Amino acid sequence: MQKTILTAAGLFFSLCASLALAQGNFPSKPLRMLVGFEPGASTDIQTRLVAAKLGETIGQSVVVENKPGADGAIAAAIVAKSAPDGYTLLFISAGHAINPNFQDLPYHPLNDFSPIVHTTSAPFFLVVHPSVPAQNVAEFIAYVKARPGQLSYGSSGAGGSLMMGMELFLSMAGIRITHVPYKGGAPATTDLIAGRIQAMVNNAASSLSSVRAGKLRMLGATSAQRTAIAPDVPAIAETVPGYEMDAWYGVITSRGVPAPILARLNAEINKGLSNPETRQLFYQQGFTTVGGSPEQFTRLLQVELAKWAKVVKDNNIKPG
Repeated sequence: MQKTILTAAGLFFSLCASLALAQGNFPSKPLRMLVGFEPGASTDIQTRLVAAKLGETIGQSVVVENKPGADGAIAAAIVAKSAPDGYTLLFISAGHAINPNFQDLPYHPLNDFSPIVHTTSAPFFLVVHPSVPAQNVAEFIAYVKARPGQLSYGSSGAGGSLMMGMELFLSMAGIRITHVPYKGGAPATTDLIAGRIQAMVNNAASSLSSVRAGKLRMLGATSAQRTAIAPDVPAIAETVPGYEMDAWYGVITSRGVPAPILARLNAEINKGLSNPETRQLFYQQGFTTVGGSPEQFTRLLQVELAKWAKVVKDNNIKPG
């Protein structure tokens, strides 16, 4: 009996020593950072900025892998099942907390992951094709009301954050236009510019660049107040009181990654986010860097999950 106990104890301490050694050597090989959107999309651009800076500071390359589909859920499912060793990361957007309301997910958006850091935030913007004569949110509401069933809007996919931004606006404004889901925000933006759809709640990067090029008109920001990114653009809430939706982004990994590895990843990503050159690169894309602890990001995810569950229920929002 004593021999069995001693053997078990030896195996336990050997395992602990091996784990400690592995953590101490982390990372000893390249890391993967998955993103659930197509190359060139706003979230993909951010992912590559974060991955590049992390690779510089952590001493290993960070390979970005695009796994688009289901508003990020396909990539999330892969990471949820990955080994809890810190080598497989996931760059997520606000849709991560919205997806459970519209999809039967093979994972829990919080319980099956280890949050690492809240990287960036930004408002979305309500944009329209130039053929829509509305110059502001109030005029757009009136324009839609006068043309029932004639207009359509695009999104990155049914149940995604871009759809939610528009559906919440339509519900609160008391209007209705047809939803056309796309496999990502980029193809939706392409069709909006071409005039095949008339409106969209879109991310800052795509919105600002298209507006500056004269291809789209910007009517309102989804933030509660006007934003420094586009200070001349009114908040939608100025016309539709109480309306608010911000985009947020961050990095998570699989559940069970040892605390020292999470701490290392958090520290290295925070280093990159605090770099003035990196902050400027994000700002040029319409994003504000955030940073912080894993605990702070966990609290944000908890708040967002509860918020969107309530919004969907209270407004009876459907994915289609």
